[in-house]
Amino acid sequence: MKIIYSLQFKQEYRRLPDNIKRKAEKKEKIFRENPFASQLKTHKLGGRLAEFWSFSIDYRYRIIFEFVDEKKVILHAVGDHSLYKKL
Repeated sequence: MKIIYSLQFKQEYRRLPDNIKRKAEKKEKIFRENPFASQLKTHKLGGRLAEFWSFSIDYRYRIIFEFVDEKKVILHAVGDHSLYKKL
């Protein structure tokens, strides 16, 4: 799977604590193999974010993404639940 990182995602990722970055890297490897693996808790968002999906890094942190097609996604944002307000 090809992953494109938005500028917003890159900026937010740089600000994450190192331990969360390590967890995010592990989850991204799982995501590349199977975006719907149970440990990711991937789910479709609703309301004004209905075109986006999210998966969990851990209990607090999430990654918001968009399927471009079945082989390509864009990672739009990463952070705690406050990131839903930023999109």
